Amino acid sequence: MPHAATPPRPPPDRPGEACGTFGVFTPGESAARLTYFGLFALQHRGQESAGIAVSDGDVLTVFKDLGLVAQVFDETTLESLPGHVAIGHTRYSTTGSSVWENSQPVYRQIDHNGIALAHNGNLTNTAELATQLGKQAATTDSELMTEAIARSMLEGRDLAAALADALPRFDGAFTLAVMDRTTLVGVRDPYGFRPMCLGRIDGGWVVASETAALDIIGATFVRTVEAGEMVVIDKSGVRSVFPFPHRSPKLCLFEFIYFARPDSLLYGQNVHAARRRMGRRLAEQAPVKADVVVPVPESGIPAAQGYAAAAHIPYVDGLVKNRYVGRTFIEPAQVMRDRGIHMKLNPMREELEGRRVIMVDDSIVRGSTTRQLVQMVREAGATEVHMRISSPPYRWPCFYGMDTGDRATLLAADLTVEEIAASIGADSLAYLELASVVESTGAPEDGFCTACLSGDYPTEIPVSGDKFLLERS
Repeated sequence: MPHAATPPRPPPDRPGEACGTFGVFTPGESAARLTYFGLFALQHRGQESAGIAVSDGDVLTVFKDLGLVAQVFDETTLESLPGHVAIGHTRYSTTGSSVWENSQPVYRQIDHNGIALAHNGNLTNTAELATQLGKQAATTDSELMTEAIARSMLEGRDLAAALADALPRFDGAFTLAVMDRTTLVGVRDPYGFRPMCLGRIDGGWVVASETAALDIIGATFVRTVEAGEMVVIDKSGVRSVFPFPHRSPKLCLFEFIYFARPDSLLYGQNVHAARRRMGRRLAEQAPVKADVVVPVPESGIPAAQGYAAAAHIPYVDGLVKNRYVGRTFIEPAQVMRDRGIHMKLNPMREELEGRRVIMVDDSIVRGSTTRQLVQMVREAGATEVHMRISSPPYRWPCFYGMDTGDRATLLAADLTVEEIAASIGADSLAYLELASVVESTGAPEDGFCTACLSGDYPTEIPVSGDKFLLERS
């Protein structure tokens, strides 16, 4: 049953997660259960809603709801979803509100068939596509994509042919898991802004946003799905189609900096090792005399480890994270909102008192959380607080799947590093240079999108970054 909209969330104080997509084609009837566990591994990419579409070859069923994977699905639900083909999605909204109607997979009935679509990314021609399709009721770019593919199928094309026909009409970032009753397709846009990999499991095949999702279900990593590639999986096996003109790959650099799980592989490189290298380069680039290096959990941990090792300064866990604070349907009372960051992190006074602290994080977006963290560490007795960030200043909005479409919300948009340091109350602040971040990935030749850090956009961008554009119209 549809739920009411959840309260609007504030502008993000760190890059918003990119959605998680998963798909499996298996000889047995356990596709939905495998997808459930795959989504568990991708929960970090979106906590607003979760959904699974599954087919037994005759009937295609979709089950989705607001909440975390474990809140949406239980044993009874999974037992009611038999089938050998399935896709799944965890959502972080970048187009449209966080309401049940916008949860995914998106479904369309097509005569005696049907399609379901799970989308990671953000289109940049959403308004034009809505005009072309005449879909006044659509509230997400994902719905528009599904509609375009469905119309092509209604003209007599099968799923793969319909995708090849419709995909060139889409601009921007779109990694997709799409299915009908008999076929699974994984797609990356021609720039490959968002990741996808291909795996093998017990005579079947898997596509997923990250390799960690393969690990959790016991699948074997085969290869990365290439930018601009469409992987078609059915009972005859796997084949590749390239429906787009060739483009230079532009994987989002923040997949390495923040989004991806540390145990995942991107461009064949371990993410945790790359983040440690970023920390080491940061120590070489921006040394400072201090007594301890403290990470901002969780994403600042590898870089802090690298920084401490390179600087020969003790690494300590000076901030303890409450691992059970995630997305919640219960709004905290004002007294708890006033406590702010204390709901998620608490300082270890024994590790901080009387010490000069280097605090390492992956990024600063709005700055409000960082400001609270600096104040918290000072209140715990630190004599100095030096912020070190393992990426460059976040100065430009993203239009490819991060919820930062308004430049006015970005702290670094119009401030110098010294002004940002003063704003967050740090004794000093330093960012890792862009070239060092790219080099630290271990795959600089493979190509990255750095638009939010450099202002260099690979594609035409929309005049407005309004995520509610379709709803308003």
